[in-house]
Amino acid sequence: MKSHKTALILIGYQNDYFSPNGILYGVIEESSKVTNVIANTVHLLQCLASTATLIITTPIFFTSNYEELIEPIGILNTIKEVNAFQMGTPGSETIEELYPFKDRIMEVPGKRGFNAFINTNLDEILKEKGITDVVLAGAVTSICIDSTGRSAHEKGYRVIIISDCTSARTVFEQGFYCSSIFPLYAEVMTHTELLSHLASSVPV
Repeated sequence: MKSHKTALILIGYQNDYFSPNGILYGVIEESSKVTNVIANTVHLLQCLASTATLIITTPIFFTSNYEELIEPIGILNTIKEVNAFQMGTPGSETIEELYPFKDRIMEVPGKRGFNAFINTNLDEILKEKGITDVVLAGAVTSICIDSTGRSAHEKGYRVIIISDCTSARTVFEQGFYCSSIFPLYAEVMTHTELLSHLASSVPV
């Protein structure tokens, strides 16, 4: 892997998921704590900040009446029912742990569902930057991470999913996806293993 050919995509690092006061914090709380997702993500960012690695965040936002969601089902319906990720609310904001890296992270807006490539110009940015390797971190493992990962694979990118920087709805679900689902189309590794692969350009 080469840093200048690699993009780290941060998905769902918003207060409604990762802050104790977040509306959907309870959905991923256990999984996040078991694998120390926030601490591991911060360490990963600290190590990548001085490299040529492209770092992107793809936050999800909705208007106050959720007009973007037409007859939503599943988790999107839940988001609407509990008023999560409303634009302009504290819950929709990026978690404070990522603030030190704000000048290093490119925000790609437009995400309204599971797949970070839909309704955004993410693919265009990656191609423009000559990216070949897409690294995924964030939440939720079985939903946005899986959906975005499959799409990246189908678009021809090499996909790496960071097992200790992703959060699922349960600890079992996290382990199952990392051991049985993701390996069907992606490589699964810890953040320290990723840094080892990038050792030639990353000061660990």
